[in-house]
Amino acid sequence: MPAQNQKTNQQPVSTLKNETEKVQVVKPEPLKVLLEWKAPVRPFKKRDREYFTTIGAIVFLLAVILLFLKEWLLIAVIVALMFVTYVLSTVQPEEVEHKITNRGIISGRRNYNWNELGRFWFTEKWGQKILHVETIARFPKRLMLLLGEVDQKNVSLTLSDYLLFEEPEKTWVDNASDWLSRRIPLEKTSE
Repeated sequence: MPAQNQKTNQQPVSTLKNETEKVQVVKPEPLKVLLEWKAPVRPFKKRDREYFTTIGAIVFLLAVILLFLKEWLLIAVIVALMFVTYVLSTVQPEEVEHKITNRGIISGRRNYNWNELGRFWFTEKWGQKILHVETIARFPKRLMLLLGEVDQKNVSLTLSDYLLFEEPEKTWVDNASDWLSRRIPLEKTSE
């Protein structure tokens, strides 16, 4: 018991270097929207019958091969992926509101603070411009926001005050997927 009494009688130790040093209280800034726009959640391209016929033929051939190998689970996974591809190609995405604020990025109902975000860059897919923002130690690792009708220069100028504009180098996976999509097109490209 005497040891406990000695511990409770000790004075708290100050973390200030000086007792005369003033503590500054930082007031939080009010939330200010710098830029906002509405855009679809994901890139969308309506597919034609030829695309689904090609996918169906590939899945059928893989299923026959896997049937001989008795890989039932893998057949089910491939059929499920085909179904997801069909749904994503036929159902149009919903629109979501994106905001760039003085505190971070708000996409839909999710907030991403500036200290959780890394570099940003732009790409284009199916004629739609996409803003990519890296996230640090958070899921998802990359935000992909479609720009819709908003000007890319305005977005770039607004974000460059807070984040670094830098395109990542292409990895071997990126190069391989580009090569494969050029060599084995699943549909005719209009030229």
